[in-house]
Order: sequence, then structure tokens, then C-alpha cells
Amino acid sequence: MSEPYDPVSPPVALTIAGSDSGGGAGIQADLKAMTAHGVFGTAVVTATTAQNTRGVNDVNPLSADHVAAQYDAVVDDLEPRAVKTGMLATREVVETATRKLADFPGPVVVDPVMVAATGDRLLSPAAEAAYDDLIAAATLVTPNADEAAVLVDGAVETPTDAAEAGRTLVDRGADAALVKGGHLDGEGTVTDTLVIGGNGGNDPRVRRIENPRVDTDATHGSGCTLSSSIAARLARGEPLEGAVVDAVDGMNEGIRRGYDVGSGPGAVNPTAATDP
Repeated sequence: MSEPYDPVSPPVALTIAGSDSGGGAGIQADLKAMTAHGVFGTAVVTATTAQNTRGVNDVNPLSADHVAAQYDAVVDDLEPRAVKTGMLATREVVETATRKLADFPGPVVVDPVMVAATGDRLLSPAAEAAYDDLIAAATLVTPNADEAAVLVDGAVETPTDAAEAGRTLVDRGADAALVKGGHLDGEGTVTDTLVIGGNGGNDPRVRRIENPRVDTDATHGSGCTLSSSIAARLARGEPLEGAVVDAVDGMNEGIRRGYDVGSGPGAVNPTAATDP
């Protein structure tokens, strides 16, 4: 006797990002985080990489036309309620994502992947400059301190600097900015700074989110997981501030209970905050 069909209909979210063959970051981390938050994840791949826990050996950006075709295929059928962007690789892909998302009716989370953990810049100056229009269209932009410094062309070394950088990004059009504090100095504490625009972008409000610093360098995939978790929560209809705070707290648990895999530093566990 056959079983009855008993489907579920979760909200759909979309990630536009690069692939990590090592599984710890990029599209792979994004889809794990979305699934963990009860959302059906879809993907537009911007680049493939040859990498593992020890590092990146090769990067192959995909054409902007193919990126656009992937996006069109997803939105034509699956109707995502929220989108996040990660590694966009080239100026042409940044511009394509900006053009496509201009008409997207839901929240857009922009994780501006610009600076590697080593401090190396990942994009050309032209590609970095192309982010201006994408940030202006963002519901939330989530740079780490190094990326925020690139975006505002100034040092971001303290929570006060982070708040000022967040205000600048809101002034440029983003509804809100989360400047992540993992790269900032702190006595056993990580301070993430959320700046939310008000009154049409004027008079932004600052909220600091503090969590104990986890004693590990196994943070691969943390930015991808965080931005995808926020996007998933927004796809479920959660208010922005609550979605950010809960995702940041969950990210801390994801680092604490990270994956010890490979011979290099391990990866963040996107399911840790939702595990029983």
C-alpha cells in the first residue's frame, strides 16, 4: 500500500554567491543555514572555487549572463521571499545582481565579500566601486570591520568606528547596516553593531549586540552563515531587528559548536542554534 503524499510548503529564500568546494562557506553554508531555519534555499552561483580547510587554490568566476539566467530561472518559478548576496566576484556580476534586485519586492541582505581572512582584497577597485548601488538597494548590509573600512574609506577599529561606518552606509541608502565585530579587539567579548535607519533614513538608531568571544580560529563560513540566517528569518516574516539579533546569537553558538573537519581550521556549524 502506498504512502499518502504529505508535502510541506516552507518559505523560499535565494542566495547569490560563490561555491566552496570544501563545504564550509559560500553557497554550501548558505543552503545549510537556510534549511536549518526552516526555509527552502535556492541558489545562483557566481563562481566556483577549488578550496579546502587549508585555503583557496583556484577561483573561476562565471559569466554575468549565466548568473542572470540562473536568477531568472529561480524567480520565475519559486518566488523567493528574501535574497542574500555573498561573493559576487567581478564588477559585471555586481552590476548584474544590482540590476536584477532593483525590482525584487522582498528584503535583500548584502554580505559584501571583499576582504579575505588574511586581509587580502578579493575584488578589483572597479568591482568594489560597483557595490555602491547594490548597498543603496539593500535592506541590510553586513560587512565585517575590514570590509566596512573599504566601503567607507576609513579605519574601523572600535565599536564607535563601527557605529559611524554603519551610519555612513545607511546614509548611502541601506535600510540598515550590521558591522560585525569579530575582527575588532575585545576583552573576551565580540561586539556587533547594528545601525537601523529611521524617518526615511534619517536619525539612525544604534544597537550593540554582545556575545562571549569563542577561543578558536575556526570561523570559516561565519559571514555566509550569518547573512543567510538573517535572510531566512526575513523570508519567514520576522522583523529586521529581531531577525538580526537572533541570528547573531545563533552565530556565536555556531562557532562554539563548529565542525572539526579537515587538517586546517574548521568551519562554523550552521545548524548549531537550531539543533535539539
